[in-house]
Amino acid sequence: MDVSRTSTAPGLTSALPKIGKYEVIKELGKGATSAVYQAYDPFQNRQVAIKVVFPEALGDREHGKRYRKLFITEASLAGKLSHPHIVGIYDAVADDEASYIVMEYVDGTTLEQYARHDALLPVQRIVEITYKCARALEYASNQGVIHRDIKPANILLASGSDIKISDFGAALTQSSDTTQVSGIGSPAYMSPEQVKEQHLTHQTDMFSLGVVMYQMLTGQPPFRGANNYNIIYQIINVDPPPPIAVRPDIPPRIDAIVMRALQKDTERRYQTWDEFARDLATALGNEEKREYGFPESEKFDTLRRLEFFRHFTDVELWEVLRLANWQKHVPETVLIQENDIGSSFFIVVSGEVKVVKQERLLNVLKAGECFGEMAYLGKQKFQRSASVVALSEIAVIEIRAETLSKASDLCRHHFHGAFLELLVDRLATANVRLSQLLADRNISVF
Repeated sequence: MDVSRTSTAPGLTSALPKIGKYEVIKELGKGATSAVYQAYDPFQNRQVAIKVVFPEALGDREHGKRYRKLFITEASLAGKLSHPHIVGIYDAVADDEASYIVMEYVDGTTLEQYARHDALLPVQRIVEITYKCARALEYASNQGVIHRDIKPANILLASGSDIKISDFGAALTQSSDTTQVSGIGSPAYMSPEQVKEQHLTHQTDMFSLGVVMYQMLTGQPPFRGANNYNIIYQIINVDPPPPIAVRPDIPPRIDAIVMRALQKDTERRYQTWDEFARDLATALGNEEKREYGFPESEKFDTLRRLEFFRHFTDVELWEVLRLANWQKHVPETVLIQENDIGSSFFIVVSGEVKVVKQERLLNVLKAGECFGEMAYLGKQKFQRSASVVALSEIAVIEIRAETLSKASDLCRHHFHGAFLELLVDRLATANVRLSQLLADRNISVF
């Protein structure tokens, strides 16, 4: 392994800056126990982030055991958490020469800089960010993982409201057969049950995310004190002022969500991540949704409810969200014109459309139904066989065939399955109609 030491970059040489097979680009940051580097993986042709743990930290008499445990916990998750809003862990190495973890590189910053009163994000973006965190933590929980250290420094903001949760070193894993290290986490963001070292469930991450949301909305943490002991006392015993009391322009529904997430009694806190996320998705109300178009939280929640996507995982739904073009149309809008050449297909999100051929009504499609899919299944520019017109105010998603062809194998597999079910249903409906037509004409079919 090509690793040597210098005074400025532990584990690197100035002549050939490498960590194992990875070519170092620059140092991203350094702490008391580790340094993080941006590097290039020549085998996968991608940039990565590498966290190198200092040998002296692992060998420390007082804290070495804890540092090793944190390293092993994070390393054990390599390849296990695959979600668009969780930093991927690709590889881990621990030997006599070096100990490091290779992770997905995220070109962005943490939420820390937006948790100050002079640099707050718009409320709508904060809700979007929190929603994505909730869905990512729901996914982790379903994989048996509790993060235990949710805070602004561990949430990366790449662009817009696109986020990645990082640093699972403190995670609690249900599959682990070893004793978990207690007392891990950042006191200001810990839940009451965490500071009291009680049994933890996914609800501890809910509380921590509530603290983050509070701070993002107001620019101050809900529990403040001169030292950690004072903060811990408040977490256990004192209810914080509602966010709306600090920032009066916060919508009451959002204020209520934060305060429910911060309930000290887990029975009064959100019981499931889905419940938490759904409240976030609808928190802004119709006025804000019209102003901002389709918030991503609303998009994802909508996809989850549509029958067409019932077999898609959350990871694949986030992929669909990126592939699709979301549109709203007024009644009588022509979405597909008979005999035109097209390469897109559509899925009705809300409202109704009619399918017409030579001015004859063939069908009426409602939310969750698809049309124009032959443009994808035909594998070429397809001549439309009928027109599709909006019967009411509608919302649809449009996906171009060439865009879907570049999607992941699993995503395309589920689209193929949904299309197959659709074709089977339409054939069955056509057979019923044909049988009724023949019966009306008194024709016997053998």
